[in-house]
Amino acid sequence: MIKTRFAPSPTGYLHIGGARTALFSLAYARKLGGKFVLRIEDTDRERSTDESIQAIFEAMKWLQLDWDEGPFYQMQRLARYREVAQQLLNQGKAYYCYAGKDELDALREKQRARGEKPRYDGRWRDSKTTPPAGVKPVVRFKNPLDGETGFDDLVKGRITVQNSELDDLVLLRADGVPTYNFGVVVDDLDMGITHVIRGDDHVNNTPRQVNILKAMGAPLPQYAHVPMISGADGERLSKRHGAVNVTQYRDDGYLPEALTNYLARLGWSHGDAEVFSLEQFIDWFDLAHISKSPAQFNPEKLLWLNQQYLKLSDDEHLARLASPLLERRGCALANGPGVAGVVHLLKERVHTVNELADAAVYFYQQVEPPAELKKEHYTADIRPALDELMRSFAKIQWQRAAIHDALKAVASQYELKFPKIAMPLRLMVTGGTQTPSIDATLELLGKEEVLRRMQSQMSAYPA
Repeated sequence: MIKTRFAPSPTGYLHIGGARTALFSLAYARKLGGKFVLRIEDTDRERSTDESIQAIFEAMKWLQLDWDEGPFYQMQRLARYREVAQQLLNQGKAYYCYAGKDELDALREKQRARGEKPRYDGRWRDSKTTPPAGVKPVVRFKNPLDGETGFDDLVKGRITVQNSELDDLVLLRADGVPTYNFGVVVDDLDMGITHVIRGDDHVNNTPRQVNILKAMGAPLPQYAHVPMISGADGERLSKRHGAVNVTQYRDDGYLPEALTNYLARLGWSHGDAEVFSLEQFIDWFDLAHISKSPAQFNPEKLLWLNQQYLKLSDDEHLARLASPLLERRGCALANGPGVAGVVHLLKERVHTVNELADAAVYFYQQVEPPAELKKEHYTADIRPALDELMRSFAKIQWQRAAIHDALKAVASQYELKFPKIAMPLRLMVTGGTQTPSIDATLELLGKEEVLRRMQSQMSAYPA
């Protein structure tokens, strides 16, 4: 059975790059009827936090990246890592190293001074020296001294490294906690991981992991290293480009479907398809169409895509998302029209749920127009027409067509172009100049509220 995994380190939140890795790993497993495993690599005890773990769970659930197995925690598997390390020690494939930090720092400093690449020199590899008293050793791997290590990357093709370029990496630290490369190898073996899909910043780790697996007599998973995500300036994606916590996009009013769709298109494509569901992506996904070049993060494209999803979204669903935002803006929803109706009227004009809430405020509270707009549009010549419009509104059945007809009739009666009466009316009722069609807006607000707002604004007109 195909098995993939996502293995974040809980030293921070889930960011865009990690979320894309999780998405690709999930899609590959789902497409081939396999399993998607979540593993928490929490061996960095100084930086790993429960808060980060919960943030990762929250972000993955919001994006609908549901795992089949796990979460597994490395810190709960220490006995297993020590067991495997002991097996390698017994087989002569690993050894104890007693070199201290100061000693290793001095070694690296000398190597740099000679223009050499800093690396462990294997001083305890075959040493017959008596171990220093009171020093807790690390366990190092006996990396092959000659030959080469290669693997067929499912994205990048054949990758080969000379073993002489690799030093004897630490497997277990002195406290018995595994290093990244060792923990990953044991976990992937024990969990039956068949395909490792991850960012190409891990390419240099893979030959080391391959050598450890071979020393253990274990089967090798297949590797697929996905190019990193860059900003528009070509630099590696960072917070200044938008590489924030995934849930920040939720808080900013993005829909999870839109963000998932956008992540799917970062470095992968299916013809010209731009807007597609997670289910469609899984059906289409393959590793062959992952680009070998870095994907460029484009906030404007994500915003556009979110707008497409808002247009397609169910009104009731959007109403549930927008309602708490409106309440936070001081709106008493019981005193206005149903939020779903407001959403239906506004959703094609906004890019985010937050914008939707901002645009909907005037349906639930009267918004005072800016003084400069009142000065521009509240003119003495228009007041008689607005007085007549109020009288006309009071008589009609409150339907969009009748509202439109009343507006046209008053404009004609006073020889005004339609915008000349519609703009001040819009200001009086909504507090702004940008709204959906004025007749549809007024219909939704209701006759009594429209007349009340108009009356309250009439005093601002010159006599």
